[in-house]
Amino acid sequence: MELLIMAASLLFLGLFFFLFLSKWNEIILKREGLPPGTMGWPFFGETNEFLKLGPDFMKRQRARYGTVFKSHILGSPTIVSMDPELNRYILLNEAKGLVPGYPKSMLDILGTRNIAAVYGSKHKFLRSNLLSLIGAPLIKDRLLPRIDTYIRLHLSNWEDHMVIDVQQKSTDMALLIGFTQIAEAEFSSIYYKFKCEFDKLLKGSLSLPINLPGTSYYRGFKGRKNAVRILRELIEKRRASPATYDDMLEHLLRDDVETKYALNDEEIIDQIITILYSGYETVSTTSLMAVKYLHDNQEAMQELRHEHFGIRRRKAAEQPLDWDDYKSMRFTRAVVLETLRLATVINGLLRKTTEDMKLNGFFIPKGWKIYVYTREINYDPILYPEPLKFNPWRWLDKNLESHNYCFLFGGGGRMCPGKELGIATVSTFLHYFVTTYRWEEIGGEKIEAFPRVEAPNGYHIKLLKL
Repeated sequence: MELLIMAASLLFLGLFFFLFLSKWNEIILKREGLPPGTMGWPFFGETNEFLKLGPDFMKRQRARYGTVFKSHILGSPTIVSMDPELNRYILLNEAKGLVPGYPKSMLDILGTRNIAAVYGSKHKFLRSNLLSLIGAPLIKDRLLPRIDTYIRLHLSNWEDHMVIDVQQKSTDMALLIGFTQIAEAEFSSIYYKFKCEFDKLLKGSLSLPINLPGTSYYRGFKGRKNAVRILRELIEKRRASPATYDDMLEHLLRDDVETKYALNDEEIIDQIITILYSGYETVSTTSLMAVKYLHDNQEAMQELRHEHFGIRRRKAAEQPLDWDDYKSMRFTRAVVLETLRLATVINGLLRKTTEDMKLNGFFIPKGWKIYVYTREINYDPILYPEPLKFNPWRWLDKNLESHNYCFLFGGGGRMCPGKELGIATVSTFLHYFVTTYRWEEIGGEKIEAFPRVEAPNGYHIKLLKL
């Protein structure tokens, strides 16, 4: 009898402790006037549900608590906003105490000096430096010809009847193009060593900051350390060399009076990692999903081919694309934008409050994160009729790209400076791909939508030369 009572007591204490832990965050973070919601476990919060369930988690919380609710994700108390008007206000009012608030894992791995992490005058300075590397004039005169060369080289060994994994090929292409633009001369000597570390860095950037062997954060942080070491050695060798180079690193290392936006070495390294990270994610995923959507929509495929064969007829067989060709790709741009919308490459943006404030009638404490969840806007049937349908033609209305709730590349002063470069890269890939091949899917491989768009087992197709 005593053993039974003891067992019952232990069970009761265990249940009490379990309930206490599950409410711990809500107890210690309780404030008057907060939005409704749940906070999950100590430290972990609701990160596991957020990363595993993604959109389903968001929809469930919205159904329970409305379009603004509290949570605890990626190590921080967080207010989630799914309200389009509030999201627009947050993104356009950085000066009113709504600054970048990316998670610790991302800051530790991508660097505290990256353009997404800083604000105010520092952000303007880094943005100007970045635009001096990848802005439209540079794309027109220097970057597009190189992108054309790299993509043709990348596709040159794709043989008739070959089976390829589009996901692997597109990620290889995106990083290869980015790295070659930065340090072309050293490509053969350090690229594959750098890529190994960069892959670890990428996977750890969206994780709980638990620095223990075996965790994504631990591997990602170690990958950053090694990548930084490789880049630092590269910078030292460049400075010691009397040779001059025609690439982004050469531009970043200039310290003459002509350079208005000179950076120190730490800023240069974070700028390089930012360029590679943002381009890698956007270009590789958009290329992958464009191939998938075009396969599934033959009408769009024929329209795209018509546009690109029209360009080829104006050019000699081996003549590269130029700026005028790119600007004439109206339907291609529409395909890229529709792919970004439907696949939702970017799910949301994080901000942090620098002071206590009220938003939509709710109290938001200083230091809390705000997750501007823009994914659902991409499926708004008022903005995008038949939102689950791949319909590039909708983007031929130029007003759609500039409407108030189009956050495909961020918003306000945080509009992605690499937007045009990313679109130009994917457009160039599509040009050579659809004018050289048709393709068949090999199996119905699963594509996951959150937290990153990816095919866990790859996306395999059989190439058939035209």
